[in-house]
Amino acid sequence: MMKPALSFAFAFSAAACSYLPNLPSLSPHRMEIQQGNFISQEMAGQLKVGMTKDQVRFALGTPLVADMFHGDRWDYIFIRQRANSREVEHRRISAFFEQDKLVRIEGDVVAAPPAAPAAAGASGGKP
Repeated sequence: MMKPALSFAFAFSAAACSYLPNLPSLSPHRMEIQQGNFISQEMAGQLKVGMTKDQVRFALGTPLVADMFHGDRWDYIFIRQRANSREVEHRRISAFFEQDKLVRIEGDVVAAPPAAPAAAGASGGKP
């Protein structure tokens, strides 16, 4: 009695497995990998020449690289690889200081352009 029941269960499970090709392809889950400090255009737009190191740290966060031999340079590096993609996004921005004041910024993240002022005619002014 037990042998026919096991045979039936095995046959049923084998038949169920043959239905798998109709399911979406199975692949392992891949996570997005993000390293470093993400710097947006809005964050870069907050930086102004003459800011103190504390103000820059508040706007951008703690720098990823602060070299003890070059204490007047902070490097912010960001690397991201999206899930299920081989493409890697790289961003870099460097802040340079003199006497603990920001003097210049270099890198591939630029500040967002300022918004265009509203047209004078739209406010009900004279034509």
